[in-house]
Amino acid sequence: MLLLACAAPAAVVFAAFWLLPMVELVVLPASKGAATYLAVLTQPRYLQSLVQTTVLSAAVTLVALVIAAAVGLYLGRQQFAGRRLLLAVLTLPLSFPGVIVGFFVILVGGRQGPFASFTEALFGERITFAYGLSGLFLAYLYFSLPRAIASFTAVVERMEHELEEAARSLGARPWHIVRDVWWPALQPTALAVGAILFATAMGAFGTAFTLASRYEVLPITIYNEFTNYANFALAASLSIALGLMTWAVLFLARRFGATGAVGAGG
Repeated sequence: MLLLACAAPAAVVFAAFWLLPMVELVVLPASKGAATYLAVLTQPRYLQSLVQTTVLSAAVTLVALVIAAAVGLYLGRQQFAGRRLLLAVLTLPLSFPGVIVGFFVILVGGRQGPFASFTEALFGERITFAYGLSGLFLAYLYFSLPRAIASFTAVVERMEHELEEAARSLGARPWHIVRDVWWPALQPTALAVGAILFATAMGAFGTAFTLASRYEVLPITIYNEFTNYANFALAASLSIALGLMTWAVLFLARRFGATGAVGAGG
């Protein structure tokens, strides 16, 4: 009875703030017909928004993993004055909300930014990159890198560097060390961090809301449907599609990450 009494508040909160909203989210599209559930695949505008969001998120994730792995390998293997300060500076963007990150990009690449002034002086025309695909990519990359760098640095610090030294002593080339020493140690982290970065980019709203005037992503499409058009059923359907895709990526990352860990251990 004591355990039930302790669990009751948690059950109430779970039902009120997760279960009921999720049930409503799933049931709501049925009010406009079963075809509403497939709107993201059958209507070109929504499909384009989904594809653009997926491609952008995948590209940001890939570039962030490559850069973060390189930085993590350096910071995790080197000891020098100011290392902790440098790592703190590199991870500082974690404290910024997406709107602030978007504002940073506008300050640099917007109509009144230094990039526009430079191009005007050079070409006689103010060129901007803040409000389209380039601005979104840089902003997403900006808030993706800190988490990835911190994760890779922590893993590299725990790596057994004797394996690399042994490989070098046996005449292994740099590529062989990357393939046979670094990659097996970094693979689980790359999968886990990559999945989180992808899911975060897929659902990013604040940055997209600030910058996505020329490149629509799915969170903005969802926002427009329920805010500007009061189309709650379609917004719920698009939300389900976005949630299922990010959940699938996280599930596969956990599945293959666990498989890789077992294989490495065996």
